[in-house]
Amino acid sequence: MKILVIGGGGREHALVWKLKQSARVERVWCAPGNGGIATEAQCVAVDPGDVPALVALAEKIGPDLTVVGPELPLVNGLADAFAQRNWPTIGPSQQAAQLEGSKIYSKEFLHRHNIPTAEMYGAYDSPGDAYGALCAVDWPVVIKADGLCAGKGVYLAPNPDAATNFIERLMEKNELGSGGRRVLFEETLEGDELSFIILTDGERYAPLVPTRDHKRVFDGNQGPNTGGMGAYSTDDLLPVELRETISTKIVVPTLKRLAADGIRYQGFLYIGLMLTKSGPKILEFNCRLGDPEAQAILARADFDLAEVLVDLAAGRLDPAKLTWKPGASACVVLASAGYPGKFENGKRIEGLTAAEKIAGVEILHAGTKRDGDSYVTNGGRVLGVAATGASLDAALAAAYQAIGKIHFDGMHYRKDIGTPAERMQRAGT
Repeated sequence: MKILVIGGGGREHALVWKLKQSARVERVWCAPGNGGIATEAQCVAVDPGDVPALVALAEKIGPDLTVVGPELPLVNGLADAFAQRNWPTIGPSQQAAQLEGSKIYSKEFLHRHNIPTAEMYGAYDSPGDAYGALCAVDWPVVIKADGLCAGKGVYLAPNPDAATNFIERLMEKNELGSGGRRVLFEETLEGDELSFIILTDGERYAPLVPTRDHKRVFDGNQGPNTGGMGAYSTDDLLPVELRETISTKIVVPTLKRLAADGIRYQGFLYIGLMLTKSGPKILEFNCRLGDPEAQAILARADFDLAEVLVDLAAGRLDPAKLTWKPGASACVVLASAGYPGKFENGKRIEGLTAAEKIAGVEILHAGTKRDGDSYVTNGGRVLGVAATGASLDAALAAAYQAIGKIHFDGMHYRKDIGTPAERMQRAGT
C-alpha cells in the first residue's frame, strides 16, 4: 500500500508515524510534511490548500489512499476533486466541511435540528452592526469569527471594551484574514470541555478515545487562544453514562440530520463539547482530527490504522477493529517565543535524541525543518512531546522528563497539561 498524507504539522506526523507501523504500508508521501516527517516519509513541497496542485501530485504518484490532515484542503473541495476521480480519500466533502469552514453555518445547522448547543445572539456582516449588538448580550460573551482562523478566531469577551477591540481586529484591521469578515455572538457556557472525535463512513461510526486540550498559551488557562498547547487522554474523562448521553443526544442526531440534509459525512468529525450542568452541548465542529488531540489519541491506538482507513474509504467501517491501549496519554506542545503572535524561525533544536530514549515517549514534529544533520524551528508550534503511561500522572511524568532534555532559544510550554479546569479554579489561577 502507498499512502499520501496531506499536511505538515504535528497531527500529520502522528498520522504518518502510526500508518508506518502497518505491515500493509509500503510507502508514505506527505505534502508538504516537515523536518521530522521527512525521516519517515517522502515530503513533497505542495501547498496543502492548493487543490489543483494536489490533484496533479496524486495523478503523478498514484497513492492507494489519501488521508487529509488539515481543514483548509477539505473546505477548498479536495475530497470532492478526488472522489470525482474515484481516488480513495479520508475526509468529508466541501459541503460537509462547512461545519468547520463556517461557524454560522454550523450554528444554524445545530439550531435547525435542535441539537444541544449555546444560544446564538446573532451573526453580523459589518463592524457597525456588531458593535451595536453588544448592547443586547449577556456578559461575558463568546465572539467567533465565521471562517478559518487557525484556532485563533474565538474570544471570550469579558466586557464591551474587550469585545469592541476584538471585533475591530477581526473586521476592520483584518488581522486574521478573510475568516474574520463575519462574526457571531453566542452565550458563554460553563463547565469542562471535552474533545469527542469520531471516525465515520456516513452510516457507522467509531468513537476515538476521549481527549481534553488546552488552548490558552500560558499556565492556568491564561493568555490568548492558540492552536492548542497540549492535550491528554484517559478513559476517566468519559464515564459510561456520559458516553451514552453524547451518543444519543449529540452524535447520532448529528449524523442523521446531516444525512437528512443530503450530506453523507465521511472521515474524522471532531465534536468540541462543553459538559454543562444541564448536559453536554456542542461548542464547535472540526472536519478533521484535532491537533494536538491527534497526537494523544494515536499514541493510545492499538490497531492497524491503515487497515481501518481503507475500510472507511470503501464505506465499510468496522468499529470493532478500533482497540485502545489502557491507561493514559499526553502531548505537550513546545512553542516558539512570541507564539501565538509574531515569532522567529531558524532556532537550532537540541536534545531530541536523548528525549526519544525515554520509555513511552514519541517526539512528533510540527514546525521544524532539517538543517544538515540538525533540526531548526520553522513555525509557532514546534514539537509535540507525546507519552503513554499506566496512568495520566505516569504519562505526564514521561513527557515532562523528555522535555527536560530538549532546548531551543525562546522555547516555552505549559507546565500544567492534564490539570482539570476545576483544579485550576480551586488553586485560584
